This record gives sequence, C-alpha cells and structure tokens, in this order.
Amino acid sequence: MEYKDYYQVLGVTKNTSQDEIKRSYRKLARKYHPDVSSESNAEERFKEVGEAYEVLKNPEKRAAYDQLGANWKAGQAGSQPPPGWDAGFEFHDRDQTSHNAD
Repeated sequence: MEYKDYYQVLGVTKNTSQDEIKRSYRKLARKYHPDVSSESNAEERFKEVGEAYEVLKNPEKRAAYDQLGANWKAGQAGSQPPPGWDAGFEFHDRDQTSHNAD
C-alpha cells in the first residue's frame, strides 16, 4: 500500500486547525464529487479526500497518524494483546497450596 500524506491530500499542514481541515475537506469534496466533476479521476480523488478527512478529523487517529505515519493503522492493531495471550496460565490459591505442603 502506497503511503498517502493526508495533509497534502487536503492541502493543509500539520499545524492546521480542525476547522481549517473541515473547510478544506468540504471544498475538495465538492470539487471532486463524481456527480459534479468531469475529471477522469474524480471518483478516486473524492475517495482519497474522504479517507484523509476520516483520519485527520479524529484527534486520536490524527495523533497516531502524526506519530506513526504510513504505519498508523498497524499501530492501532498493535495495542491489543494477541489472541490466546492468556492461555496456558494456571492459577493456584496460595492458601490451598501451603496447606497441601503440610
């Protein structure tokens, strides 16, 4: 998967406010909407603009994107324990174990 600079897609910088990001998204979404635009790549650009906005409008996703760049989605999955992480552990009641030793 090719890395997309979501800030570049929306024509903004990392320091841009949420309001500016929203304004830029709306402007570009209108420009590239497939029902409005006659450009051959309008639908592709419309989807790209929507994808960028979905990440940058959410403070948590935006922070992960800023920190991890192209790997930001992988960073989200990495925060969960792997399947079966708790399998194989045996727990014993300490009081029961010490009584059996007598």
